[in-house]
Amino acid sequence: MHSVTPLLPGDLNQSCDPGSLPFKTTDELEDLGCMLGQERAVEAIELGTGHDLQGFNLFVLGPAGTGRHSFIRQFLQEKASKESVSTDWCYVNNFDEPRKPKAIELPAGRGRRFRDDMTQLVKEASSALPTAFESEDYHNRRQEIEQQANQAQEKAFQEVKEQAEELDLGIIQTATGFTFVPLHDGVAITPEEYNKLSEKEQERLQQDTEKVGEELRKTLQKIPQRVRKAREKVQKLNREVALFAVSSLIDELLSEYEEFPRVISYLKALQQDIADHAEIILQASSGEEEGANSIIADPDEIDPQSAILRRYSVNLLVDRNDSDGAPVIFEDHPAYPFLVGQIEHESQYGNLVTDFTLIRPGALHRANGGYLVIDVRKILIEPLAWEALKRALKSREIDTKSIAQAYSLIGTVSLEPEPIPLDVKVVLIGDREYYYLLMEYDPEFLEHFKVAADFEDDMERSDENMLQLARLVASIVRKEELKPLDNSAVARVIEESSRNAGDAQMLSTRMRRIADIVREAHYWATRNDNSVIGTDEVRSAIRMQQRRMSRIRDRLLRETLRNTILIDSEGEMPGQVNGLATIQLGNFIFGHPVRITANSSLGAGKVIDIEREVELGGPIHSKGVLILSSFLASRYVTDRPLSLSASLVFEQSYGPIEGDSASAAELCALLSSLAQAPIKQSIAITGSVNQHGQIQPIGGANQKIEGFYDLCKARGLTGGQGVIIPASNVKHLMLKQSVVDAVANGQFNIYAVSSIDECMTILTGLEVGERNHKGEFPEQSLNQRVVMRLKEFADRQKKSSG
Repeated sequence: MHSVTPLLPGDLNQSCDPGSLPFKTTDELEDLGCMLGQERAVEAIELGTGHDLQGFNLFVLGPAGTGRHSFIRQFLQEKASKESVSTDWCYVNNFDEPRKPKAIELPAGRGRRFRDDMTQLVKEASSALPTAFESEDYHNRRQEIEQQANQAQEKAFQEVKEQAEELDLGIIQTATGFTFVPLHDGVAITPEEYNKLSEKEQERLQQDTEKVGEELRKTLQKIPQRVRKAREKVQKLNREVALFAVSSLIDELLSEYEEFPRVISYLKALQQDIADHAEIILQASSGEEEGANSIIADPDEIDPQSAILRRYSVNLLVDRNDSDGAPVIFEDHPAYPFLVGQIEHESQYGNLVTDFTLIRPGALHRANGGYLVIDVRKILIEPLAWEALKRALKSREIDTKSIAQAYSLIGTVSLEPEPIPLDVKVVLIGDREYYYLLMEYDPEFLEHFKVAADFEDDMERSDENMLQLARLVASIVRKEELKPLDNSAVARVIEESSRNAGDAQMLSTRMRRIADIVREAHYWATRNDNSVIGTDEVRSAIRMQQRRMSRIRDRLLRETLRNTILIDSEGEMPGQVNGLATIQLGNFIFGHPVRITANSSLGAGKVIDIEREVELGGPIHSKGVLILSSFLASRYVTDRPLSLSASLVFEQSYGPIEGDSASAAELCALLSSLAQAPIKQSIAITGSVNQHGQIQPIGGANQKIEGFYDLCKARGLTGGQGVIIPASNVKHLMLKQSVVDAVANGQFNIYAVSSIDECMTILTGLEVGERNHKGEFPEQSLNQRVVMRLKEFADRQKKSSG
């Protein structure tokens, strides 16, 4: 007979001895200066951030709560603080093509200085220009130009007039122009006198009038040309005066920024533009708006003087004046405009207008020359953001364009700012699913993110790692000004870390849960007026965390106790067994018993999974059921066909079922039905089974045991109740203290098994039996009863078909 003894209390929980910890309270410990249990990930991060070649950006993957964000922040800030400060970036007006503003790069802090210098330049120029144009020299030179133009015009007219007088014609100016009249002795003759002239004389006068009229027309036609030449001379004079007025101001800036060619080019273009718009600037300075409106984006809202300042202002896009080291930017909202920048618009007469001063920086601008950290889920859900990021990394420049402009969504005039060169290390943080999905479906992904830093879920529970965990707790306590923990409290935290890892020999790296326990323990210590957090406070924190999430668990237990959910915990029943399942609600996982039943009869050798038939069973669960048919045929009826029709079902199950952790329970129920051997309902079972009848490990062993224990405790512990688990799951046990105490007192039992025979021995109390040298099972053994039942089915099948 397969004899299986219950596990000892020491096998159920790997406790941590407070005396083994080399401190009394966490005040004695130094802060943890490294990432706990993540050596592999840290090596990858060091490689990714230390590599300057294109494409060596980082993807930090792993479960939430492992400290990915906090470590990346601390690591990058420390690294960036030792690096040189990045440069400032400005946008300035492109006077030749205003729709294409020019970008200027300056050392950190010089951008703000350049902006202020330009503001001061415009103010001083606005004062210097009126002074220059009000000078006596300017007025004299302009008056001379105007006089020369007037004299030339008068001289031309006088020449025509004299020519007319020589021909006895006079020129009279009327409201509609000029007209000619005959003269006699310098006096205009009357119409009567004209009529008395001979026809020959009248004909001569007519010809002379046409001749002089033609000369007059030529003279009049030259007037606009003379005016234009005079205006050009005035404009040339104005340019000379304006250039002279601002030359000293510009020369000073040219000398100051001589090492920056783009600034020099801009200053020279600005000097020429001021000269070209000197009169407009003068009008703006004097408060006249008519001329100034030509360079104002919104004349209803901006006064002329502000418009001039705006035209020659500097849009300081990125200001590093107060920076210390390379930038580290965490972008929490990586939408397209917040990533690559945006071009804002203003309303003007019902239309949207813009200029270079309305260009706004994005995260790439602010992180340029440093590091940009983005949550991969957030950027993937933002329209066009992911493609924009890849495009920027591939081209190595930031091309700021509005979405509306790129897709012609609205008919507004927009800008095409000069792209800014990009030098940034991008760090994406996300779950493993995102990494592998992007690797599979985005062919460009690995081109840009060549380094993966995979954070571990757990680490070995060694003395060194336990001390490191204690130092991490001490760091949290000091950083958040919490009460210190004594060594017994830290020991309880270590035990809970192993429980979170689901392995007594491991520690969880999900430090968020540990930190939350410490914070809540601080609350309980304060409430209890304790200056140090002890074991009781840590246990209270853990218990209350579970209580807040246990409404569904408690309701299932309540309905089971009320027999709404039918689960027996005493008695025996053939073809019926208590399986164990888990439910996960967020971070809270709990186990509960489920009734599994099996029926068997003559049939075609098929085991029907009712869950699968109604599409409630997942593929892994269905795989586990299909294994049962193979096991029955290969073990019990090798010399004839399996003539069995069996059905398996999770009773009162109304949702999806997945996983093979109930396959051992299903096989036990099926064997019980075939052998008509009652199964003890006081014992629940969990485990996976393979084709050879070996019991394989499953997940959630602690929660499943505790789920059945809670039901038995509520109904009353008898000492005959217990749970069967795979032997390979013993190393995972970190059961709560109440279960350990019940086992120690003989009130509850936990069995570790390796084969289906051991399961059936415990569940039925019968001799299972092993094959002898003839390949036969002992008489009346459970296995022999199964063989006889299957042979009976086969014979009946053969007889009915014959």
